[in-house]
Amino acid sequence: MSVPRLLIAYDGSPNAKYAIESASSLFPGTEAVVFYARQPMEGFAAHLQGHPALEKLDALDRAALDASEKIAAEGAELAQSKGLKAESLVSSTVATASEAILDAADRLNVELIVIGSRGLRGLKATVLGSTSANVLHHATLPTLVIPSDSVAQARYAQRAAARPS
Repeated sequence: MSVPRLLIAYDGSPNAKYAIESASSLFPGTEAVVFYARQPMEGFAAHLQGHPALEKLDALDRAALDASEKIAAEGAELAQSKGLKAESLVSSTVATASEAILDAADRLNVELIVIGSRGLRGLKATVLGSTSANVLHHATLPTLVIPSDSVAQARYAQRAAARPS
C-alpha cells in the first residue's frame, strides 16, 4: 500500500496539533500540506467602499493574513518535527472553512484529508457548526477525523454515564 499525500486542516488549536501528531504516527514520512483557511475582511467590508474605515480594515486584514501565515507555518514546522514532509498553505476565501478545505483537497490532488475534532455537541455544534462534520459529510475522498485525547475522554465519559447501570 502506498502512503497517501495528506491535507491536514490546521487552525493552531490543541486539537489540530494533536491531529498532526496522530497523522505523523499513522503515516510516517509522508508528504503533507498543512492548510489554514481564513476569511478575508473584504466580505465584511463590501458595503464600505469609499469609506475611511476601509483603510483600517485593510490594515487589519493584512495583519490577519500575516497571523494566518504564521499559524500555518507553525503547523508545518510541527509536522516536520514529527517526521512529515510538510509545507504550509493559507487560503483566503469568503467560503466557509469546510468549503475551503474541500476545495484545497481537490485542487492539490491529495489522497486523504486529516482534521481534528473539537468535540462540539448540542447547541454549540448547532450554532457554531462543525468544520470536521461538514468536511466529513461533503468530502469526495477519504477523510480522517481525529479527536484529541481530551475530546475522546469526554466522549467516553458521556457514553459511560448514559449506559444503564
